This record gives sequence, structure tokens and C-alpha cells, in this order.
Amino acid sequence: MALNKFQFRPGIVREGTAYDNEGGWFDVNLVRFRNGRPQKIGGWRKNNLNTFLGTCRDLESWVALSGNKFLGVGTNLKYYIEEGDNFNDVTPIRSTTAAGDVTFAAVNGDATLTVSDTAHGAVQNDFVTFSGAVSLGGNITDTVLNQEYQIATIIDNDSYTIEAKDTDGNTVLADGSDTGNGGSSTVGAYQINVGLDVYVTSSGYGVGSWGAGAWGSSTSLSSTNQLRLWSADNFGEDLVINPRAGGIYYWDATNGVNTRAVELSGISGANQVPTVALQVIVSEVDRHLIVLGSDPLSGGVRTGSIDPMLISFSDQENALEFEPLNTNTAGSLRLSSGSEIIGAVKARQEILIWTDTSLYSMQFIGPPFTFGVNLINENTGLVAPKAATTSPVGVFWMGYDSFYAYNGSVQKVPCTVLNYVFEDINDGQIFKTLAFSNSEFNEVGWFYPSSSSEEVDRYVMYNYEEKVWTYGNLSRTAWLDRGTESYPRATANNYLYEHEFGYDDDGSPMTNVYIESSDFDIGDGESFAFINRIIPDLRFLSNSSAGRVNIVIKTRNYPGDSLTTSSTSAISSSTQQANIRARARQAVIRIESDDDAENSGNSDVGWRLGATRLDIRTDGRR
Repeated sequence: MALNKFQFRPGIVREGTAYDNEGGWFDVNLVRFRNGRPQKIGGWRKNNLNTFLGTCRDLESWVALSGNKFLGVGTNLKYYIEEGDNFNDVTPIRSTTAAGDVTFAAVNGDATLTVSDTAHGAVQNDFVTFSGAVSLGGNITDTVLNQEYQIATIIDNDSYTIEAKDTDGNTVLADGSDTGNGGSSTVGAYQINVGLDVYVTSSGYGVGSWGAGAWGSSTSLSSTNQLRLWSADNFGEDLVINPRAGGIYYWDATNGVNTRAVELSGISGANQVPTVALQVIVSEVDRHLIVLGSDPLSGGVRTGSIDPMLISFSDQENALEFEPLNTNTAGSLRLSSGSEIIGAVKARQEILIWTDTSLYSMQFIGPPFTFGVNLINENTGLVAPKAATTSPVGVFWMGYDSFYAYNGSVQKVPCTVLNYVFEDINDGQIFKTLAFSNSEFNEVGWFYPSSSSEEVDRYVMYNYEEKVWTYGNLSRTAWLDRGTESYPRATANNYLYEHEFGYDDDGSPMTNVYIESSDFDIGDGESFAFINRIIPDLRFLSNSSAGRVNIVIKTRNYPGDSLTTSSTSAISSSTQQANIRARARQAVIRIESDDDAENSGNSDVGWRLGATRLDIRTDGRR
């Protein structure tokens, strides 16, 4: 018998077959590489038990002058600012009616109320808050009416329905006495229209402004008929926010989290401020508010229709002044390569801007031009507005068929799982792709929807120091690397999570954690191999007395055969060796966390693999 040490090359390789990658790793889930060794990824827990409405696709953190920490949370339904553990609704108000413009009608025994409001401008799922209403005469009291409602259905331009509820959210049925209309003092305050939680593939500029008519027409781009993606950036201690293709709004920290953001162009002193945008971003040192995909000026007035390649920027230190004058640094410029601006991120002393085809660098150069733009590279477009991220070594992004990095120049990042990702990605929902950075582990990555999913359900991850790739199944719709907080933050299922906390899935054992090697053999598979013993080399990172993993040996005789599980051995910190029995031409080794973890006490257990040894001998040719 002979002991053979197995130290597989770090990184997952899927560009060839499981057999031609002998000596490497081939499949994985929820495992990273650290110092060349496979290691279970860190766990996560809920930041708090409060929830928010909608799917969050943007997080923005900053600290006020008072030292208060804020977190902006943008969903398809609302915009929140978290302070402490509370999600405070600061969603802007779109319009407020005059007293008496809103009336109600009820049907005996039904919770559905018909609301009449001429030219209300609402869409299904919009939010409206009523005030000043009086009881309809029965169960539908003034307390029931005077609160926030989400619109259930749109009947026509002048009416819609809501479902009556009490202040605890319980359904309230009208009775025979509910014959009133709410009185003559009812006011309706409508929040900005909600956005979609799905990307509509027919809503690109090539078919009219995202399904809303040709660019520049009276039916120009609207944020209500596309995937709701927020951009946000702090202007000092305040916050500027923008739903892609929608308005630009400003939240003043001085007024506190109980006040809503307001339209930037409507603030006193605003001059020629853009009214719509694809993205907003604030330059670091010189502090200009930069509006990407701005509406142009015509006769000194903003048109209200997005020019998808136009960039407007404010005067320095003044987010309200956009009129270009000899006495200020406001102005605009237009990109030429591509058809629309997709996204932008701040890098070192520059802002990188992607169109659908190209990458630009925008830098502050001072008066009289203020900013200059340089075309860095063509044919390196960005697949989604959130598909680029910064890291300590540069900027990384997902293109249409490759991954790229920029640190003064553009480089294609060699990827050993490229086909695995791009052959199984949902092109129809690729706009949901989210780039992330996890600087503690020298990682960048992308959450994306697989071909069988309408929502993000997978990730691919790159360790830029060790230059290795891995991937797995995990749904996260927004991510924020640790900065002002101790842990990275992410969102899923209406919760905010802290990542890299322990090794559990929000208090429960993390399941389906594994890494599997490519096939190995003896003498190129000419002879059968007999494996009868495993000597594990495994380090448990926490809770080692209770932890265990399984080492699985799978076998097959030819590359085209299916793998058969020949042996599964439970390994704990005290395991010296495990006797097994496996005979085949080719074998695979798999390390997996115990799927029956809850019954075995295998909670909060991390592990790192060393050099496993197998007792193997040649066992004939038949």
C-alpha cells in the first residue's frame, strides 16, 4: 500500500473537462480559497429583525457631521434611510392634491374601496397617504382612512382601489352604514411611482426610450416601466438619490430621518437643475454633483427628456447651481462612443463611466472646462449599472462576454469559469447583475441570475491576490463592503444581513457546502486503482469539538461515465483515519459540510482543507 498526498491546485477550472483538469478543483459551492487552500465562506446573520418593502438593489452608507451613521436602502417600492435599527421611509412625494379632490366609495361587506381622484397619475402598487378624511359612516372610520395605502388596482386615469385596513394592518370590511365619501377635506399625498422588480427586455433605447417612446419624444423615458435601480451619493452629510430614468432628489440630514427627500429642482435657489437622470454621483475632492444621462437645456430650461449620453455637472460645492457661467464651474459634456450610459464608479482621482460599448475616464481639470473625459477603451461595455466595483487594486467589471480590470489601463481578467458563467446566465435579467467587493479576503465578485431564474441566485468570485476563481449559489440583491461597519452588508428577502459573521446561515447550519476535485487516476487510467484508507488533513475554524465534514470518494471507469459514490466518511477533529473501499480507473474527492448538520450539532463550524492523503494501489486492468 502507498499513501498519496493530494494538494490540488487552488481555484476552480471549468473551461475544459473534469478529466483534463487532473490535479485541480472542478466544482464548488460556498467555498473560497485562502492562501491556496479551500475554506468554507463566512456566515451571515440579520442585522436586525426589521424588514423593508420591496427588493433592495442599492445600499449607500455615510456618516453625518454629528457622527450618526446612515445607510440608504433603495428598493423597487421605496427609499429608506436606516439609522440604528430602524428603516425610515424618506421616499419623495410626487404630488399632493387639494382638499376635497379625493373621495371614497365602499361596498357593504367588502374591504375594497374605490378612490376617485381626477388625473391621479398613479400606477399599481404606488403608495398614497390620506389625511383630513372623515368616516364613511360605519366600519370605515377616519382612522381607517387617514393612513398610508398601497394602491391595489388602477381602474382608469381618475380612479383606483385600495384595501381597507386598521392601523395594525388587519382587513376592515365596510358595512351598510358606509355610505359617505370621506368629506370635502381629504388630501392625498402620492409618493413617486414605484418601479419594476423585473427587467423588461423590450425597453431599451433601440426600441424607444425603454418602452416609453422614442428618445426626445413627448413619451420619453420613464422610471416606472423598467427595473428600479437607485443611485445614491452623499453630498456632505446630505444624500442625493435617483431612481434610474427618474427624478433627482435630495435628503437634508439637518431635518432628520422623519422627513422625506425632495425634488432637487424644486428646492429654493435651484437653477437649471436636471430633472431626470440615469445616475447621480458626487466627485470626491472638488465636490461637484454629476448627473449622467441628464435632460438637456433648451432656452435655459430643462427639457425633461433624457439624453442618454449627456453629462451635466453642478458648480463646485453647490448642488443647486447648474447654469454654466464664467463665474462658476457648472457645465456639461456629451460622450460619443456608444448609445447610452450604463453606469459609473469613483476610482482614484477619476470617475469611470461605461456606455454600452466603451469606457471613459472623467477627471477634474479646473476652469474653464472643469472636467475632461478620455475614451479609455472600446468594446468593453458594462452589462448592468451595478456590475462594476472598486477594490484596493483597481476597478473590476463584467462585460458582455468577459471580466475586466482597470488600474490605469484596461485588462481582460483571465477566467477559468468563464463558460460556466456566461453559458448559464439569464440574458433577459442580466441588468440585475451586482458586483461586490470583499476587501478582507481580497475578493471581488458578481451576483447574477442563472438561466433558470428570474432573480439573482448565483455568484462568481475572484481572489485578485491569488488570481483564482470560485462560484456558488446565493441570492443577494445589494452589497456593501465593510467600511464604517464591522461587517459587509447585503440584502435578501426584505432583510439586511451582516456577512462574514461566524459560519452559519442566520443562526442555522449552512448546508450544501462542498468542493469537488477533477478526476485523478493511476498511470493515465490504464489500470484500476484501489483506495482503502483516508488520512484527513482538515482544520476546523470554530466549534471544533462538535464540527464534522464528510469526505466523499466518487468513481468511474471512463470520462463519459456518470460518477458513483463509493465511500462517504464523516471526519471530525479527532479523526485520525477512515477506512474506505473504492475501485475504479478514475476517482474524485469531495469535501462537504454535513447536510444533517442540525441533528449532529454541526453549528457555526468553519473548515479549511490541507493535504489529504489516500492509500492507493494498482489493482489490475480489469
